[in-house]
Amino acid sequence: MKKVIIIAVVVLVFASIVASVVFKKSPSDAQVEAGKVLRKDLVARVNCSGTLQPKRKVDVSANTLGTILNLAVVEGQRVEQGDLLMEIDSSEFKAAVLALEATIRTAEADLQLAEASLEKADQDAQRSEKLQTKGLVSEEALAAARTMAKVEAARVQAARHRITQYEANLAKAHYDLEKVTLTAPMTGLVTRLNVEQGENVIMGTLNNPGTVLLTIADLGTMEAWVEVDETEVVKVELGQDAIITIDAFPEREFMGSVTEIGNSPVRTGTGSSTEAVDFEVKITLLETVPNIRPGLSAKAEIEVAKRPDALAIPLGAVTIRDWPLKEEDIRRFSGKQSEAQKRALEEHGFKTKSDEQENDENIKREETEGVFLLVDGFVKFVPVELGIAGDDDFEILDGLGENQTLVKGPFRILRELKDGAAVSIEDKSKKKTFLGFRVD
Repeated sequence: MKKVIIIAVVVLVFASIVASVVFKKSPSDAQVEAGKVLRKDLVARVNCSGTLQPKRKVDVSANTLGTILNLAVVEGQRVEQGDLLMEIDSSEFKAAVLALEATIRTAEADLQLAEASLEKADQDAQRSEKLQTKGLVSEEALAAARTMAKVEAARVQAARHRITQYEANLAKAHYDLEKVTLTAPMTGLVTRLNVEQGENVIMGTLNNPGTVLLTIADLGTMEAWVEVDETEVVKVELGQDAIITIDAFPEREFMGSVTEIGNSPVRTGTGSSTEAVDFEVKITLLETVPNIRPGLSAKAEIEVAKRPDALAIPLGAVTIRDWPLKEEDIRRFSGKQSEAQKRALEEHGFKTKSDEQENDENIKREETEGVFLLVDGFVKFVPVELGIAGDDDFEILDGLGENQTLVKGPFRILRELKDGAAVSIEDKSKKKTFLGFRVD
């Protein structure tokens, strides 16, 4: 057993020696990936998700109390405007109509009696006036006859007003009777049916919504109702193009256009101060989707900016340093390597003296975005001004020129990389391996 252990240790030691000889460490500070400053067409997109909803839909609610006696549609059925949807028990409303019609007939008879009484009172008043001129009727009797005529005229007027009131009540009763027969308010598809024949329905009150019987939607024009984060909604504008993918149709993309941007936030979370704040954005699909259903999950990429033929660098190349650089962020060499560094940087127009970068407490430093340019095996931190962010690249507004070479990763190295460091470029096509394992 001991011999086996000794042999294994010897093999491992020998393997380590061979690996150190064959794959000798590079004298550079780090191995990096290189990228170029190139011209590209950049598109900035805002990614969001939500659900599909019809652009136009109507919730048919109950406008009266009663039992559904006839349900004429089923969920998924297509209806035309004016088609019968359902009928609610109308017994009570028919009785109210009949009662009011009878009341009106009675009131009309009362009006005829009042008009007859008025006619007699007018004749009595006229007779009293003739007799009074002959001295056969006293002034008091004439005044009483005139007063009676006025009273009968008022009774006629009251009878006529009562008939008008009853006719208004009858009109309302007919309206209530019509409400028990529900017809389609628009052409579309019955996307939701919430009731069954024989159920009781109620109408809404101030604090109690009425029964939503069914929903009719026009599925010819659909919208994606998506939620956009507060940091990105300010980039979204009406009319911007969008690419929509529907989970139910993963192999297709649909074009859309932003048609509505919410002004009030849709808050999510538990009420804490760190909850997310989103805004609802509606994107109208510009093409018909076959076999569509309201509520399907969808994702959208809204194109918020475009830059044709822009200077671009990889997203991973951008890092942040305090500027001007601190002493601990600068790599200094001595001897021949220092001379090589100085010569390489000066040939490319960079200062090698760091008088303005000394660790002076009076220097005001700010976090600045920048990249590390590759200069003959050394790197130089250069502040840059960024524009829009594409899918894989940043737009460069200032600080770099076309075809310059820079460090684009790895992130773990870029994060700690120092200005002036000596680096070697990693060749991904020639991975070093030993005994089946990668050797850096």
